[in-house]
Amino acid sequence: MSNEEQPKSGFNLFWIYGIIFLFIILSFLFLPERKNGDEISYDKFANELVANNLVKKVNIVNEKLIEVFLNQEGQKLLPAEKKNKTELFGSVYPDYTFKIISGEKFEEFLIQKRIPYEIVERTDYFGSFVSLMLPIAILILISLFFMRRIGASMGGGQIFNIGKSKATLFDEENKINVNFSNVAGLEEAKQEVMEVVEFLKNPKKFTKLGGKMPKGVLLVGPPGTGKTLLAKAVAGEAGVPFFSLSGSDFVEMFVGVGAARVRDLFKTAKEKAPCIIFIDEIDAIGRQRGRGNFTGGNDERENTLNQLLVEMDGFNTDSGVIIMAATNRADILDPALLRPGRFDRQISVDRPELKEREAIFKVHIAKITVSEDVDIAKLAAQTPGFVGADIANVCNEAALIASRKDKDKVSMEDFMQAIDRVLLGLEKKSRVIHPEEKETIAYHEAGHCIAGWYLKYGSPLVKVTIIPRGTALGYALYQPEERIITPYHKLIDEMCVSLAGRAAEEIVFNEISTGALDDLQKVTQKAYAMVSYFGMNEKVGNVSFYDPHSDMALTKPYSDQTAKLIDDEVRKLIDYAYNRVKALLIEKRQQLETIAKALLEKEVLLQSDVENLIGPRLFPTAFAS
Repeated sequence: MSNEEQPKSGFNLFWIYGIIFLFIILSFLFLPERKNGDEISYDKFANELVANNLVKKVNIVNEKLIEVFLNQEGQKLLPAEKKNKTELFGSVYPDYTFKIISGEKFEEFLIQKRIPYEIVERTDYFGSFVSLMLPIAILILISLFFMRRIGASMGGGQIFNIGKSKATLFDEENKINVNFSNVAGLEEAKQEVMEVVEFLKNPKKFTKLGGKMPKGVLLVGPPGTGKTLLAKAVAGEAGVPFFSLSGSDFVEMFVGVGAARVRDLFKTAKEKAPCIIFIDEIDAIGRQRGRGNFTGGNDERENTLNQLLVEMDGFNTDSGVIIMAATNRADILDPALLRPGRFDRQISVDRPELKEREAIFKVHIAKITVSEDVDIAKLAAQTPGFVGADIANVCNEAALIASRKDKDKVSMEDFMQAIDRVLLGLEKKSRVIHPEEKETIAYHEAGHCIAGWYLKYGSPLVKVTIIPRGTALGYALYQPEERIITPYHKLIDEMCVSLAGRAAEEIVFNEISTGALDDLQKVTQKAYAMVSYFGMNEKVGNVSFYDPHSDMALTKPYSDQTAKLIDDEVRKLIDYAYNRVKALLIEKRQQLETIAKALLEKEVLLQSDVENLIGPRLFPTAFAS
């Protein structure tokens, strides 16, 4: 029985004890004290009661309190309600009480007046008990309160359920309303997981020839590509119990909790077999053992991983339990977790390509009201590198932008603004830019535009603007062609386009500004990758110093001499690209002036506007064969 199925009892004996004890304490502290006779002064006792011979006897309690008991004559002088004495544990209540300072002198007075007296030592057991137990009781109640809070945060309601699994169970009663029809793109990945679902529904189809059910399926891909959505679709399609939890659900501050939760999870899963266990972000517990463990602080996580490895080996392939997991950091997972027999299949969930982005746009656009001018194919083409989460964000932003304008439908213009919003941030309409700065920005962006327009391997321009967005004072948006491999000359042309803004500033104003910071960062990263990773330098040679499993910040896999050679070649490569694009802009100085002046006038230029100003682009595709 899973945690969700366990009945929650509302009765707890500790609460009964607590309520009784609290009632006693409150009674002692707040109920009115019962009077043991009216309190009088010493003068009244001596001058009225003793002088008139009305005192029967006196009790001297703890040498401080005097209890006065009247004789029959004295009782006659009391009001009627005072005559009805009650007894407490066999003791008669006194008629009057008063306090004294010295017991010895008072005894002498009583002996002189021949008044019977008795010296009494009386202990307040209830008050002593309360003063002793009250702090202890408060500590116990506070401890119980925090223990219940901690237990509730762990899903069990009590601290004793800390070792129970926190997995959420989806079955016929609690089913996810997501299936494969809700997952656009990812056709190859869907085919792989659909086979797993079919295996659970009809295992004999696959086992009749001697095949075995895979134990584990690992979904690997960048954030936002739809790994969790794909797992939800599996839960909706499988028709079998589906346990869903995150890798961080195993991690707690208590030692041994993670391993205990793993054991409880697999025990429950075996009882529900055939079923699927889905662990999202498995790298939280699946990180390579011993890596970066300088202080030994990862022992608890490693114990959890060890228990997971044991459990995956412990159940048979015919038990009907399949583990699905998702991560975007497969490079840091422990090799023992990835070996055959544990995660038998690794499914790559990559960034969607053009056709897949178009399918994803169709899914999200179906949920909003759009106008007829919306071109889904164009939207997919202008969002290269976008994952499913980005596309969903674009559609939502477009709907919000149209709502702000009180439109009935979302237009293509709204989608284009949404793409700019997602890429670069909110438009800064209130930012005041000095005319000289605005002119510098215009020539900077015009330089990017000209370089991309006339270089053979440059990407086609979509839009160039000098309206600030986010941290960018202006930007040029391109439509790069999606390729699996990139040739050397395309990388050089991309570096030239990035450096064109800095080159334009130097040509026109004979000085440079800080506006090229982002461009320089991109160019530097690309140049170092070309020289030290991709082997695109003659002097360094066909070597790659890239190792995804090592920490390059701590150690470098080459000597200081090689490091100096790499630095020199990177500078030569960047200087070559800069001089090349600078020569191009000097040659196209007239077109540069035309684009810059148009930007100062209109602030935004589309591809059609650039064609009208300087003519059509000579290279219509991003990569000319």
